[in-house]
Amino acid sequence: QVQLVEFGGGLVQPGGSLRLSCAVSGLTLDYAVIAWFRQAPGKAREGVSCISTSDDYTYYADSVKGRFTTARDNAKNTVYLQMYSLNPEDTADYYCAAEARYYCTGYGWWISREYNYWGQGTQVTVSS
Repeated sequence: QVQLVEFGGGLVQPGGSLRLSCAVSGLTLDYAVIAWFRQAPGKAREGVSCISTSDDYTYYADSVKGRFTTARDNAKNTVYLQMYSLNPEDTADYYCAAEARYYCTGYGWWISREYNYWGQGTQVTVSS
């Protein structure tokens, strides 16, 4: 059974940083792409980032490019989303999602229906 569990959400001031973790079980990261999504109240779910399994290529939404970084620790079966320069528009529930494929290319990595496995989400609030 595949399980994804997010950690690390919370309240942070504008300009601050936060690191989210996604612990994956039941699926080896040797054959899985991991994406981060977020959903703000009243808004559609947005693809934030994707990390490929075998080449470590990373992809980001324009809204977070240069501020967010995703990385993978295969030994821990954990993927991270490091967020810098946070602003109130980053406030949302953040989800990690997994799919059994090698690369984030060749499909719409930012499309939520492309993923079969999801975590329960962790809330990030950016406010002073």
